[in-house]
Amino acid sequence: MKDLKYLVAYAIPLVAILSLNLRGVWSYFTPLFAFVFIPILETMLPVDASNISEEEKESKSRNVLFDVLLYLNVPLVYGIIIWYLWSTTWANYEVYEIIGLTFSVGIALGSNGINVAHELGHRTRRWEKILSKILLLPAMNLHFYIEHNFGHHLHAATDEDPASAKYNQSVYSFWFTSILGQYKSAWKIQMDILRRDGKGFISFHNDMLWYIVAQLSYFSIVFYFLGLNAMLIAFAVAISSLILLETINYIEHYGLRRLKMASGRYERVKEIHSWNSNHVLGRIMLYELTRHSDHHYRAHKKYQLLEYHEVSPQMPFGYPTSMVISLIPPVWFALMNKRIPSEMKPAS
Repeated sequence: MKDLKYLVAYAIPLVAILSLNLRGVWSYFTPLFAFVFIPILETMLPVDASNISEEEKESKSRNVLFDVLLYLNVPLVYGIIIWYLWSTTWANYEVYEIIGLTFSVGIALGSNGINVAHELGHRTRRWEKILSKILLLPAMNLHFYIEHNFGHHLHAATDEDPASAKYNQSVYSFWFTSILGQYKSAWKIQMDILRRDGKGFISFHNDMLWYIVAQLSYFSIVFYFLGLNAMLIAFAVAISSLILLETINYIEHYGLRRLKMASGRYERVKEIHSWNSNHVLGRIMLYELTRHSDHHYRAHKKYQLLEYHEVSPQMPFGYPTSMVISLIPPVWFALMNKRIPSEMKPAS
């Protein structure tokens, strides 16, 4: 029964559904739930640094329940998005309701769309990779599949990685440098792959071109069936989910850097190059994303098998709480800078 704890990960999309039903001031209940209620509750719940046994690993790795819990996010997330966009054609929302509901749906897309897509994108089965891309589509983030797997995991915790926040860089600056840098990096990776395979820019194998076609098709379909307002709201939902993703990216590697060896190459990625959190609520709600140190150390591991390493740098709070704190740069710097190993800090 304890494996059913991951049902808690459905809390945000269910709260988003509640917001869509109740409207009015309830339109803002999802961001209130995600960034006020959860952080408060997270600080009250215990921290669990224990790891599962070898016997449990074997059992959990074969248990299809953990996979099904991921797959169910596809109809759930798409159901919420379609419902919201369709409702804009008849609901006569007030402007303040549209703002609140757009953030609510964007948060659900970020937490249960992009985050689940991240997990599925690391899987080996082709159809799971397809599910990953399906979840990335409404977030305008299909290029994440290329950049994250072939860029971020190679360059994490280096200046070459746009998704690794620099020391004393604010989250607001990071939103722009990371979003733009990752898109540019995805194109570079794609062109390198094409050149390696002896293919040109105009090629059936140019996935980045297919991603553009898919994104334009998505917005065109929304425009054709639901109108301009719905299309603009779909765009705003995507931006909201991207900001949520980039805030998570920001706290995952903030200030941590791999050292260069005498050869000029970076040391390999270790457990010390990502921030870890053992706060129970954040772990469950984000499918163990907060054990990010182990994820980068062994990227092939499924979420239910991720472990805690004592050498990993520890966040004083869980990821949800840390995301809120990061929005106040002076407080974030005061909290985190002293926790960064001195050898990783830039020279004065």
